[in-house]
Amino acid sequence: MNITALDHLVLTVADIEKSIAFYTQVLGMQEITFGEGRKALLFGRQKINLHQRGAEVLPNAQNAGCGTADLCLLTDTPPEQVLAELEAHGIRALSGIVPRTGAVGAIESVYLRDPDGNLLEISRYI
Repeated sequence: MNITALDHLVLTVADIEKSIAFYTQVLGMQEITFGEGRKALLFGRQKINLHQRGAEVLPNAQNAGCGTADLCLLTDTPPEQVLAELEAHGIRALSGIVPRTGAVGAIESVYLRDPDGNLLEISRYI
């Protein structure tokens, strides 16, 4: 077997509309509807499917819950601008710009939380 990429992941959320507003308005993702009215967030060639807590689509994670994810999202936006855009939306970053290591090299990252408390790392390769 040879895994080549991540196609999508699933977030269990308390309020799908609130999550859609955050990820589209703050992070610039695109809301899409698929299947029988399911909602997802599209960015690049990936998507985040949203499951409503208590009404998860089967099969689902054994311990599906809100606020349990830790995601690193890549951007081509300078981290200083990421911080400014977060501030403009009234979102307090958990950190300034910090050096980290991504899958293929050095990155600069900014950390924040989404409406469910998931940890988001917004990163740019340097």
